[in-house]
Amino acid sequence: MQTMKIAVTGGKGGTGKSTVATSLAIESARSKKTLLVDCDAECPNDHLMLSARLKRSAYVYQMTPKWDFDKCTKCGRCAEVCKQDSIVFVKGKNPAFVKDRCIGCGACVVACPEGAISKSKRPIGKISEGDAYGLHLISGELNIGELASGEVVAEVRKYAEAAEKVDGFENVFIDSAAGIGCPVIASLVGTDYVVAVTEPTPSALHDMKRVLHVARHFEIPCGIIINKSDLHSGFCRKIERYAKAEGMPILGKIPYTREFVDSAINMKPIAVAVPEYKELFSKMLANTLESIKR
Repeated sequence: MQTMKIAVTGGKGGTGKSTVATSLAIESARSKKTLLVDCDAECPNDHLMLSARLKRSAYVYQMTPKWDFDKCTKCGRCAEVCKQDSIVFVKGKNPAFVKDRCIGCGACVVACPEGAISKSKRPIGKISEGDAYGLHLISGELNIGELASGEVVAEVRKYAEAAEKVDGFENVFIDSAAGIGCPVIASLVGTDYVVAVTEPTPSALHDMKRVLHVARHFEIPCGIIINKSDLHSGFCRKIERYAKAEGMPILGKIPYTREFVDSAINMKPIAVAVPEYKELFSKMLANTLESIKR
Protein backbone atom coordinates (compact mmCIF):
# COMPACT_ATOMS: atom_id res chain seq x y z
CA MET A 1 0.00 0.00 0.00
CA GLN A 2 1.38 3.39 -1.04
CA THR A 3 0.98 6.31 1.34
CA MET A 4 -0.32 9.46 -0.34
CA LYS A 5 1.37 12.64 0.96
CA ILE A 6 -0.40 15.93 0.32
CA ALA A 7 1.09 19.28 1.38
CA VAL A 8 -1.22 22.23 2.01
CA THR A 9 0.46 25.59 1.54
CA GLY A 10 -0.18 28.94 -0.12
CA GLY A 11 2.51 31.52 0.51
CA LYS A 12 0.52 34.29 2.17
CA GLY A 13 -0.52 33.93 5.80
CA GLY A 14 -4.21 34.00 6.66
CA THR A 15 -5.56 32.44 3.47
CA GLY A 16 -7.02 29.45 5.32
CA LYS A 17 -4.34 26.79 4.96
CA SER A 18 -5.03 25.24 8.36
CA THR A 19 -8.78 25.29 7.79
CA VAL A 20 -8.33 23.44 4.50
CA ALA A 21 -5.72 21.01 5.85
CA THR A 22 -7.79 20.00 8.87
CA SER A 23 -11.00 19.79 6.84
CA LEU A 24 -9.47 17.61 4.11
CA ALA A 25 -7.89 15.37 6.75
CA ILE A 26 -11.22 14.95 8.56
CA GLU A 27 -12.96 13.98 5.32
CA SER A 28 -10.14 11.56 4.49
CA ALA A 29 -10.39 9.96 7.94
CA ARG A 30 -13.98 8.94 7.27
CA SER A 31 -12.73 6.16 4.97
CA LYS A 32 -8.92 6.07 5.15
CA LYS A 33 -6.35 5.83 7.93
CA THR A 34 -5.23 9.45 8.01
CA LEU A 35 -2.35 11.41 9.51
CA LEU A 36 -2.27 15.21 9.79
CA VAL A 37 1.15 16.80 10.32
CA ASP A 38 1.28 20.40 11.55
CA CYS A 39 4.54 21.78 10.16
CA ASP A 40 3.90 25.41 11.06
CA ALA A 41 6.45 25.05 13.84
CA GLU A 42 6.50 28.73 14.81
CA CYS A 43 2.71 28.94 15.28
CA PRO A 44 1.14 25.45 15.24
CA ASN A 45 -2.62 25.62 15.68
CA ASP A 46 -4.18 22.54 14.04
CA HIS A 47 -4.74 21.08 17.51
CA LEU A 48 -6.75 24.19 18.43
CA MET A 49 -8.94 23.88 15.35
CA LEU A 50 -9.55 20.22 16.20
CA SER A 51 -9.82 20.69 20.00
CA ALA A 52 -7.23 17.92 20.25
CA ARG A 53 -5.28 17.27 23.42
CA LEU A 54 -1.61 16.85 22.64
CA LYS A 55 0.95 14.76 24.48
CA ARG A 56 4.66 15.47 24.06
CA SER A 57 6.39 12.62 22.24
CA ALA A 58 9.91 13.86 21.54
CA TYR A 59 12.27 16.80 21.68
CA VAL A 60 14.11 18.30 18.73
CA TYR A 61 17.77 19.06 19.32
CA GLN A 62 20.24 21.25 17.47
CA MET A 63 23.96 20.61 17.27
CA THR A 64 25.94 23.26 19.09
CA PRO A 65 29.77 23.56 19.20
CA LYS A 66 31.76 23.12 22.39
CA TRP A 67 35.35 24.40 22.67
CA ASP A 68 38.28 22.81 24.44
CA PHE A 69 40.37 25.92 24.95
CA ASP A 70 43.36 23.85 26.10
CA LYS A 71 43.61 22.62 22.50
CA CYS A 72 42.61 25.90 20.84
CA THR A 73 45.52 27.76 19.19
CA LYS A 74 43.42 30.93 18.57
CA CYS A 75 43.82 30.66 14.80
CA GLY A 76 40.33 32.03 14.10
CA ARG A 77 39.51 29.43 11.45
CA CYS A 78 36.17 28.61 13.13
CA ALA A 79 35.02 32.23 12.84
CA GLU A 80 36.09 32.39 9.19
CA VAL A 81 33.85 29.48 8.14
CA CYS A 82 30.82 30.50 10.22
CA LYS A 83 28.28 31.97 7.78
CA GLN A 84 25.95 33.03 10.60
CA ASP A 85 28.56 35.16 12.39
CA SER A 86 27.86 33.22 15.56
CA ILE A 87 31.58 33.00 16.36
CA VAL A 88 33.41 36.23 17.20
CA PHE A 89 37.18 36.14 17.02
CA VAL A 90 39.73 38.71 18.15
CA LYS A 91 43.36 37.86 17.40
CA GLY A 92 45.14 36.46 20.41
CA LYS A 93 41.91 35.66 22.31
CA ASN A 94 39.64 32.63 22.57
CA PRO A 95 36.68 32.62 20.17
CA ALA A 96 33.41 33.93 21.65
CA PHE A 97 30.26 31.97 20.79
CA VAL A 98 26.88 33.68 20.20
CA LYS A 99 24.55 30.70 20.57
CA ASP A 100 21.39 32.51 19.44
CA ARG A 101 22.84 32.97 15.94
CA CYS A 102 24.06 29.39 15.51
CA ILE A 103 22.07 27.09 13.20
CA GLY A 104 24.05 23.96 14.04
CA CYS A 105 25.70 23.45 10.63
CA GLY A 106 28.88 22.03 12.18
CA ALA A 107 31.26 23.85 9.82
CA CYS A 108 33.39 25.04 12.74
CA VAL A 109 33.83 21.46 13.98
CA VAL A 110 35.07 20.32 10.57
CA ALA A 111 37.29 23.36 10.00
CA CYS A 112 39.17 23.36 13.32
CA PRO A 113 42.71 22.10 12.56
CA GLU A 114 43.38 21.14 16.20
CA GLY A 115 40.15 19.23 16.84
CA ALA A 116 39.40 21.67 19.63
CA ILE A 117 35.67 21.87 18.84
CA SER A 118 33.30 19.00 19.59
CA LYS A 119 29.58 18.56 19.08
CA SER A 120 27.07 19.15 21.84
CA LYS A 121 23.32 19.64 21.56
CA ARG A 122 20.50 21.70 22.99
CA PRO A 123 16.70 21.42 22.69
CA ILE A 124 15.14 23.81 20.17
CA GLY A 125 11.66 22.36 19.82
CA LYS A 126 9.28 19.54 20.56
CA ILE A 127 6.99 17.07 18.80
CA SER A 128 3.54 16.29 20.19
CA GLU A 129 0.74 13.93 19.18
CA GLY A 130 -2.99 13.61 19.62
CA ASP A 131 -6.17 12.22 18.07
CA ALA A 132 -9.38 13.87 16.92
CA TYR A 133 -12.26 13.08 14.55
CA GLY A 134 -10.75 9.76 13.54
CA LEU A 135 -7.37 11.12 12.47
CA HIS A 136 -3.97 11.20 14.15
CA LEU A 137 -2.17 14.53 14.57
CA ILE A 138 1.57 15.09 14.85
CA SER A 139 2.55 18.68 15.65
CA GLY A 140 5.95 20.37 15.74
CA GLU A 141 6.67 23.44 17.84
CA LEU A 142 9.75 25.66 17.89
CA ASN A 143 10.93 26.84 21.31
CA ILE A 144 10.49 30.55 21.96
CA GLY A 145 13.50 32.58 20.83
CA GLU A 146 14.94 29.90 18.57
CA LEU A 147 15.59 30.42 14.85
CA ALA A 148 15.85 26.98 13.27
CA SER A 149 12.19 26.32 12.47
CA GLY A 150 13.22 24.55 9.27
CA GLU A 151 15.22 22.07 11.31
CA VAL A 152 12.24 21.41 13.58
CA VAL A 153 10.01 20.81 10.53
CA ALA A 154 12.56 18.40 9.05
CA GLU A 155 12.58 16.40 12.28
CA VAL A 156 8.78 16.42 12.43
CA ARG A 157 8.68 15.03 8.89
CA LYS A 158 11.12 12.25 9.88
CA TYR A 159 9.02 11.46 12.94
CA ALA A 160 5.87 11.34 10.79
CA GLU A 161 7.52 9.05 8.23
CA ALA A 162 8.41 6.61 10.99
CA ALA A 163 4.80 6.70 12.18
CA GLU A 164 3.59 6.05 8.62
CA LYS A 165 5.60 2.83 8.46
CA VAL A 166 4.47 1.61 11.88
CA ASP A 167 0.79 2.55 11.72
CA GLY A 168 0.16 2.21 8.00
CA PHE A 169 -1.42 5.57 7.27
CA GLU A 170 -2.98 5.74 3.82
CA ASN A 171 -3.28 9.53 3.48
CA VAL A 172 -0.97 12.10 5.06
CA PHE A 173 -1.77 15.81 5.03
CA ILE A 174 1.03 18.26 5.80
CA ASP A 175 0.00 21.75 6.91
CA SER A 176 2.86 24.11 6.08
CA ALA A 177 3.81 27.52 7.39
CA ALA A 178 3.35 30.69 5.34
CA GLY A 179 6.12 31.97 3.07
CA ILE A 180 8.72 30.23 0.93
CA GLY A 181 11.56 29.75 3.45
CA CYS A 182 13.23 26.69 4.93
CA PRO A 183 10.18 25.53 6.97
CA VAL A 184 8.01 25.52 3.84
CA ILE A 185 10.62 23.75 1.73
CA ALA A 186 11.00 21.12 4.48
CA SER A 187 7.22 20.70 4.40
CA LEU A 188 6.96 20.26 0.62
CA VAL A 189 9.89 17.99 -0.24
CA GLY A 190 8.99 14.34 -0.64
CA THR A 191 5.25 14.95 -1.06
CA ASP A 192 3.08 13.66 -3.90
CA TYR A 193 0.96 16.77 -4.36
CA VAL A 194 0.72 20.40 -3.29
CA VAL A 195 -2.60 22.07 -2.55
CA ALA A 196 -2.14 25.86 -2.72
CA VAL A 197 -4.74 27.81 -0.77
CA THR A 198 -5.25 31.38 -1.90
CA GLU A 199 -7.80 34.19 -1.78
CA PRO A 200 -8.87 36.77 -4.38
CA THR A 201 -6.46 39.54 -3.39
CA PRO A 202 -3.30 40.83 -5.13
CA SER A 203 -0.97 39.85 -2.28
CA ALA A 204 -2.39 36.32 -2.03
CA LEU A 205 -1.99 35.67 -5.77
CA HIS A 206 1.54 37.12 -5.73
CA ASP A 207 2.59 34.94 -2.78
CA MET A 208 0.91 31.83 -4.18
CA LYS A 209 2.88 32.20 -7.41
CA ARG A 210 6.10 32.27 -5.38
CA VAL A 211 5.33 29.13 -3.41
CA LEU A 212 4.15 27.31 -6.54
CA HIS A 213 7.50 28.21 -8.13
CA VAL A 214 9.12 26.34 -5.21
CA ALA A 215 6.83 23.34 -5.75
CA ARG A 216 7.62 23.24 -9.47
CA HIS A 217 11.34 23.38 -8.66
CA PHE A 218 10.89 20.08 -6.83
CA GLU A 219 8.66 18.80 -9.67
CA ILE A 220 5.62 18.35 -7.43
CA PRO A 221 2.22 18.60 -9.17
CA CYS A 222 -0.09 21.30 -7.80
CA GLY A 223 -3.72 22.29 -7.53
CA ILE A 224 -5.41 25.44 -6.21
CA ILE A 225 -8.21 26.06 -3.73
CA ILE A 226 -9.69 29.57 -3.68
CA ASN A 227 -10.83 30.55 -0.20
CA LYS A 228 -13.16 33.52 0.36
CA SER A 229 -13.93 33.13 -3.34
CA ASP A 230 -16.82 35.59 -3.33
CA LEU A 231 -14.71 38.33 -1.75
CA HIS A 232 -13.94 39.74 -5.21
CA SER A 233 -15.36 38.00 -8.27
CA GLY A 234 -13.06 39.81 -10.70
CA PHE A 235 -9.88 38.79 -8.93
CA CYS A 236 -11.24 35.28 -8.47
CA ARG A 237 -11.50 35.02 -12.26
CA LYS A 238 -7.92 36.31 -12.51
CA ILE A 239 -6.74 33.40 -10.32
CA GLU A 240 -8.72 30.99 -12.50
CA ARG A 241 -7.07 32.36 -15.64
CA TYR A 242 -3.65 31.98 -14.02
CA ALA A 243 -4.44 28.36 -13.05
CA LYS A 244 -5.58 27.57 -16.61
CA ALA A 245 -2.46 29.12 -18.11
CA GLU A 246 -0.25 27.08 -15.78
CA GLY A 247 -2.19 23.85 -16.31
CA MET A 248 -3.25 23.63 -12.66
CA PRO A 249 -6.75 22.53 -11.63
CA ILE A 250 -9.00 24.59 -9.38
CA LEU A 251 -9.80 21.95 -6.78
CA GLY A 252 -12.58 23.96 -5.16
CA LYS A 253 -13.89 27.30 -3.98
CA ILE A 254 -14.83 28.21 -0.42
CA PRO A 255 -17.33 31.02 0.29
CA TYR A 256 -16.58 33.94 2.60
CA THR A 257 -19.02 33.53 5.50
CA ARG A 258 -19.23 34.25 9.22
CA GLU A 259 -19.64 30.53 9.88
CA PHE A 260 -15.94 29.91 9.32
CA VAL A 261 -15.03 32.57 11.87
CA ASP A 262 -17.45 31.11 14.43
CA SER A 263 -16.12 27.58 13.95
CA ALA A 264 -12.54 28.79 14.54
CA ILE A 265 -13.56 30.70 17.67
CA ASN A 266 -15.38 27.63 19.01
CA MET A 267 -12.44 25.36 18.05
CA LYS A 268 -14.68 23.12 15.96
CA PRO A 269 -14.00 22.07 12.36
CA ILE A 270 -16.33 23.81 9.93
CA ALA A 271 -17.77 20.57 8.50
CA VAL A 272 -18.61 19.47 12.04
CA ALA A 273 -19.97 22.83 13.18
CA VAL A 274 -21.96 23.28 9.97
CA PRO A 275 -22.62 19.83 8.40
CA GLU A 276 -23.66 21.44 5.10
CA TYR A 277 -19.96 22.07 4.40
CA LYS A 278 -19.11 18.37 4.58
CA GLU A 279 -20.06 17.91 0.93
CA LEU A 280 -17.90 20.89 -0.10
CA PHE A 281 -14.71 19.51 1.47
CA SER A 282 -15.54 15.95 0.46
CA LYS A 283 -15.68 17.12 -3.15
CA MET A 284 -12.39 19.02 -2.80
CA LEU A 285 -10.75 15.91 -1.37
CA ALA A 286 -12.07 13.82 -4.26
CA ASN A 287 -10.82 16.40 -6.76
CA THR A 288 -7.39 16.39 -5.10
CA LEU A 289 -7.03 12.61 -5.11
CA GLU A 290 -8.28 12.44 -8.70
CA SER A 291 -5.77 15.09 -9.75
CA ILE A 292 -2.94 13.09 -8.20
CA LYS A 293 -3.83 10.04 -10.30
CA ARG A 294 -3.62 11.94 -13.59
